[in-house]
Amino acid sequence: MSTTSSNGLLLTSMSGRHDDMEAGSAKTEEHSDHEELQHDPDDPFDIDNTKNASVESLRRWRSAALVLNASRRFRYTLDLNKEENYDNRRRMIRAHAQVIRAALLFKLAGEQQLGFGSSSTPTSSTGNFDIDLEKLVSMTRNQNMSNLQQYGGVKGVAEKLKSNLEQGIEEDEKEVIDRKSAFGSNTYPKKKGKNFFMFLWEAWQDLTLIILIIAAITSLALGIKTEGLKEGWLDGGSIAFAVLLVIIVTAVSDYRQSLQFQNLNDEKRNIQLEVMRGGRTVKISIYDVVVGDVIPLRIGDQVPADGVLISGHSLAIDESSMTGESKIVHKDQKNPFLMSGCKVADGVGSMLVTGVGINTEWGLLMASISEDTGEETPLQVRLNGLATFIGIVGLSVALVVLVALLVRYFTGTTQDSSGATQFIKGTTSVSDIVDDCVKIFTIAVTIVVVAVPEGLPLAVTLTLAYSMRKMMADKALVRRLSACETMGSATTICSDKTGTLTLNQMTVVETYAGGAKMEVADNPSGLHPNLVHLISEGVAQNTTGNIFHPKDGGEVEISGSPTEKAILSWAYKLGMKFDTIRSESAIIHAFPFNSEKKRGGVAVLRGDSEVFIHWKGAAEIVLACCTQFMDSNGTLQPIDSQKEFFRLAIDAMAKNSLRCVAIACRTQELNKVPKEQEDLDKWDLPEDELTLLAIVGIKDPCRPGVREAVRICTSAGVKVRMVTGDNLQTAKAIALECGILSSDTDAVEPTIIEGKVFRELSEKEREQVAKKITVMGRSSPNDKLLLVQALRKNGDVVAVTGDGTNDAPALHEADIGLSMGISGTEVAKESSDIIILDDNFASVVKVVRWGRSVYANIQKFIQFQLTVNVAALIINVVAAMSSGDVPLKAVQLLWVNLIMDTLGALALATEPPTDHLMHRTPVGRREPLITNIMWRNLLVQSFYQVAVLLVLNFAGLSILGLNHENHAHAVEVKNTMIFNAFVMCQIFNEFNARKPEEMNVFRGVSKNPLFVAIVGVTFILQILIVTFLGKFAHTVRLGWQLWLASILIGLVSWPLAIVGKLIPVPKTPMSVYFKKPFRKYKASRSA
Repeated sequence: MSTTSSNGLLLTSMSGRHDDMEAGSAKTEEHSDHEELQHDPDDPFDIDNTKNASVESLRRWRSAALVLNASRRFRYTLDLNKEENYDNRRRMIRAHAQVIRAALLFKLAGEQQLGFGSSSTPTSSTGNFDIDLEKLVSMTRNQNMSNLQQYGGVKGVAEKLKSNLEQGIEEDEKEVIDRKSAFGSNTYPKKKGKNFFMFLWEAWQDLTLIILIIAAITSLALGIKTEGLKEGWLDGGSIAFAVLLVIIVTAVSDYRQSLQFQNLNDEKRNIQLEVMRGGRTVKISIYDVVVGDVIPLRIGDQVPADGVLISGHSLAIDESSMTGESKIVHKDQKNPFLMSGCKVADGVGSMLVTGVGINTEWGLLMASISEDTGEETPLQVRLNGLATFIGIVGLSVALVVLVALLVRYFTGTTQDSSGATQFIKGTTSVSDIVDDCVKIFTIAVTIVVVAVPEGLPLAVTLTLAYSMRKMMADKALVRRLSACETMGSATTICSDKTGTLTLNQMTVVETYAGGAKMEVADNPSGLHPNLVHLISEGVAQNTTGNIFHPKDGGEVEISGSPTEKAILSWAYKLGMKFDTIRSESAIIHAFPFNSEKKRGGVAVLRGDSEVFIHWKGAAEIVLACCTQFMDSNGTLQPIDSQKEFFRLAIDAMAKNSLRCVAIACRTQELNKVPKEQEDLDKWDLPEDELTLLAIVGIKDPCRPGVREAVRICTSAGVKVRMVTGDNLQTAKAIALECGILSSDTDAVEPTIIEGKVFRELSEKEREQVAKKITVMGRSSPNDKLLLVQALRKNGDVVAVTGDGTNDAPALHEADIGLSMGISGTEVAKESSDIIILDDNFASVVKVVRWGRSVYANIQKFIQFQLTVNVAALIINVVAAMSSGDVPLKAVQLLWVNLIMDTLGALALATEPPTDHLMHRTPVGRREPLITNIMWRNLLVQSFYQVAVLLVLNFAGLSILGLNHENHAHAVEVKNTMIFNAFVMCQIFNEFNARKPEEMNVFRGVSKNPLFVAIVGVTFILQILIVTFLGKFAHTVRLGWQLWLASILIGLVSWPLAIVGKLIPVPKTPMSVYFKKPFRKYKASRSA
């Protein structure tokens, strides 16, 4: 066990940054001593980043931690056997799916009979449909081609399911209900989470609490035996009651946390997707998918149910989540079966749903595993190190107290409250000796309860659970707990442009067609009909979007990505007949839009003889492939003389922040098109000798407030970088508009750079250049990954946004991966740590704010808890050593522990973030948990409390004027006064802990009603304990003068805190002085 853990006490910033956080350290310059505080391989708690930490390092810190209640302490840590259990369960389901499904159906039917109900009801009949559920499920699960052919292929199955392969099912609620009744819903019975009694049981597992209960029972038995039931039950009963109260309050707090995590998990699983219903594209929850639905599939989508492929182009599926093999499977008419839970790795297509919920292997797998919310965060690991260090000190102190009290007792120097010697050899009965020893032992164990900060690591989970719930309101869904706190350390954000910095509301505002600029972007009057027809065909066929004409003649509905919608809308205004064009020609092969190549194309067969290949993509890239253009008369002209004109046009549009897209085509001889489907799938669409048809400029305005959000980031020490696939000129224009670039003079290489240029640099050069990059244009997902890697090697904590499947490696590599909730694919979301639900950069900034708040709140709680620890330990140790008795009894210490641990964490760990947090630089990865400012604050308050309470302990009788009263009663009054003053100090000091370095500790207190409520409840309960619990709590009633004195003693902590904040703190962190001796010792041992 490492007793010299550098975490918390002995950690410093990796980069030499020591910035004054909310509970901050003083701003310091780099110091030569800081070099000594780099990563310590011997420290099990020194884990920079738990995102990709090895299983060995995670096992190592757990075994090194001093833990009293493992089931509670490690509740929210990663299940290290999770992958193995998942694989075993998956293999079992694949082998015995039919048996498992039958058993599950039997269980659900039984629950329905008993009236328990279920979200996944078993089906009893297939209603009005011409196909049996069991046969349908069997065909899909066994991937039985002969059965599919017997039904007449996918078309025959659709007819039997009363679905249309192009239109989908009717958009009617009754239709959906009928299908759910016949074939089941796309849900599965979830494994029940722990109920409240399980949390009670886990809270009970604390070793010290178990020992206290045993001691209480022993004391109870002895008390009743010697003093009778009326008086004898008080000592043991009071301890037992206090322990039960601690257990219940702990369980309630833990149970509330678990419900919050449960709600967040439900949110994560609720995927939104597009389906075809009644000929229109509608967005629904994955839970509302029914058998017979027609679902379009695109790169990065999750297959939402079992089904059969209707049509597809280059469709490749990653089935590793179901088969365990990381092999990409190509889907076509020879292999058309699709499994729920798999991901679309490439291509496009559409599927007919044939199985949902527990009628799929994915549903059975999800029903058999419980959602694992476990995952340790760097702060959690560091706090375990700190808790272990403090725990060892506390255990040592408790042992010293135990030995001191026993020695004094058996040497006859311990006196009771009346002044009589407690132990007289040969006179004191065995029963009295055992009773007295049990009381001494109880005091020592209670000191351990107070000293070992079991709630410290759990305070992270509490503040994270609170922050995650609040972040949902700020449009951020946290998928990984650690990301929430790591965002507080982010030094740079690599942001996409489209939809994040801009509104993603695109419209075509400029058009070049027929060799000239059109006066009105969507007016076809000056264009030849043949040119308009080719543009219309290229747009209608080379798209993943759709145009729906309502039957009632209402306004047309255009669906697809924002870029697709803008181009479809523009072409529709030009006169494009979407449905007519798609019925007159057929797509024989497609190359879906690719973020690497920045273009997509289709081969279209007109009638039986003509093949046209249509391309659409980044204007300058498509233009480079063109050899001719079609003029306004419909005549083909060589492009050479006009190429410079088109280039200048693209540059001019890009400088006006427009996204430039070119549309081009070419003919292809039919005999050069592969005849066999297998050859056709491997065919590369020709992309040379193209004819330019049009170039459009698409306006995507900057989001309101994005400039302010970028300014906030910059002032907070977080550099914003734009990484976009758009033209460099467009990127530069948007960066200037958003405030990422301050002026035109900044827009020089390498501040603004093309992805291709960056990609071609050596690794060392990339690391040098990465520091200077502010804007990267025409970047591929791989360029984004290279930039993230280079920045991380430079010591930056990198947050990166991404929405595409190809962004997954960069999202995974970054310290914090942020995916887009609206435009992001499921693959991107699963690789990310946080989902930005509104795709807005301002929401990213809010996440940074919350991340800093988590760190600051934990530091507030540490300062508060350590002040209580230090004061309580010193008072009891000094009193025990000098008088053989302790002023703070076991029940009183348990109440203090409750204030300090559970209530203190609730009050301080749920402080809302303040603007003050964004006026500082980021938290260094190795920033000390206990900063110099915190050391100063807690030492000032601890010394004050210790001084006042020890004076009361040794001179209290004379100070309080109790010398002439009954000695036993006077001692009880003095001890009650010490207990009351000690609790008042904690209540008032809780306000000081809110603002560790600000003079005004009350600022913003009204915004945290929970804090006010907890302080109020604590004060009221203290009055009740002192006034009414008498013998039960070892207290006596105090007069108003002593209450006033207790409050004044607590109140002094406020002006004292102000005076304390005037004391300057050294720039060098205290951790340097703690660490130096251990470093020197290790160096001498290894020399």
